[in-house]
Amino acid sequence: MRARFFRSSSRIRSMSVNSTSLSSTIDDDNQSPKGLAALAGRMWAVLFLIALIVFFSLVAPGFFDLFNFQAVGANMAVLLVLGLGQTFVIISAGIDLSTGFVMGLASVASALVMQSLTGYPLAVIIIAGLATTLLIGIAAGAVNGALVAYMRVPPFIATLGTLSIAEGVAYVLSGGPPVSISTRGLGFFGNGFIAYFHPEAGISILGLPNGVSGSAVREVMGFFPLQVFYIIILASFCGWLLGRTRFGRHVYAVGGNPKAASRAGIPLAWTLFKIYVLCAVSASLAGFLYVLRFNGGVANAGDALMLSSVAAIAIGGASMLGGEGRILGTVVGALVIAVIQNGLVILGIDPFWQYVAVGAVIIMAVLVDQAKGKFLS
Repeated sequence: MRARFFRSSSRIRSMSVNSTSLSSTIDDDNQSPKGLAALAGRMWAVLFLIALIVFFSLVAPGFFDLFNFQAVGANMAVLLVLGLGQTFVIISAGIDLSTGFVMGLASVASALVMQSLTGYPLAVIIIAGLATTLLIGIAAGAVNGALVAYMRVPPFIATLGTLSIAEGVAYVLSGGPPVSISTRGLGFFGNGFIAYFHPEAGISILGLPNGVSGSAVREVMGFFPLQVFYIIILASFCGWLLGRTRFGRHVYAVGGNPKAASRAGIPLAWTLFKIYVLCAVSASLAGFLYVLRFNGGVANAGDALMLSSVAAIAIGGASMLGGEGRILGTVVGALVIAVIQNGLVILGIDPFWQYVAVGAVIIMAVLVDQAKGKFLS
């Protein structure tokens, strides 16, 4: 017994020494040039975002303002939701080109359903529109997932075909022009705030203070847009799904080394299928947020946003080769794009220069990623 005790004690002391040396090695690595380069490579988008905020605060009057920041958050909501599902696809070493027009199709279909229910209670109209949105997303994602995962069609080709189908169906359903909804109260869910304040009536939650009407409405200040609330919920869910679940670990494994993942017993086809369904559902939810904000849907609602969502993911640090990326990075990337767009608008610069600025940032993100890889290799 005494000999066994001494052997256990020496083993524990040796484990303690090894753990101490390991922690010191980790600290040394973090302080080494390679460790600092890796940290800078991970944090460059955050630093760039801070630099953008400082720059526009100095040169754009009214930029550094609480209400402008709220507008930035609300304006980036649709872009971010479109990018959340795409993040899973890119981490899995794929691409989904159909998200923009899946978003447009979902906006048109849900707007038509909600328009046909005019006169019904508002809750019924919203639930029906949301259900239609989810069905569109599941259907489109199932098609993409089946083609990519089970029929081995390259993601670029498969989702390009789905893009064309979604675009055609959306235009057939809408006839071309936007589908407008005149339901009273719907606009609040897309443009409202959590809290309101009036100098005389005080604070109210989810609605204007009692007794405020007419010209007095102009004095009401809104705090915390509902669109920001929606994206916090969705981004938190996707962050948990990617970082805390077995499915999230499978996504990284499939994108990093599919052969090793298959040998480890990970169901590659089923995982890919779920990834593309999730991406399409995310795109359709972006379409529903568009309907809530603009009281209608349009076939090309997400046409310009698809590439911007991929840009947000790239700026956020995800590798286009798969196996690397985070939801928080996508949030930062979407913020970078939203801040650039907002700052240029305040400065009165031609909106077309926004595309130039975003393109330059994408190139910079790729160069940073390559430089990081060369330095650490």
